[in-house]
Amino acid sequence: MTDTRLTFKEMCAKFDVTPRTLRYYEYIELLAPEKEGRSRFYGSREIARMTLIMRGRRWGFALEDIRQWLLIYEDEGTEAQMQSWVALATGQLEELREQRKQLDIAIEELEKQRDEVAASLG
Repeated sequence: MTDTRLTFKEMCAKFDVTPRTLRYYEYIELLAPEKEGRSRFYGSREIARMTLIMRGRRWGFALEDIRQWLLIYEDEGTEAQMQSWVALATGQLEELREQRKQLDIAIEELEKQRDEVAASLG
């Protein structure tokens, strides 16, 4: 089995992130690419981690929560990581539902205000 290795530029393109974002993820220790001179290479482990990071960001998780969750796998293994993820996901679902509720309220208020102003115009 060939181990996939992406360059820094390829990693940015694959995940549609800026070089600054990728460097920041390295800085906060979410990713640890192999370094050869000034070049960075991302193997299958880093690609898998980046996939999880991007999913977590899409679902609204804080980077620190994602970092802690990834550390659990390294320290305690898959089962502990999955148990932690279930707890994190439950909390995030509650947060997203609350945000949706607030958005629904804001949409209703905006529609009402728009309709009132439109009606006053004639």
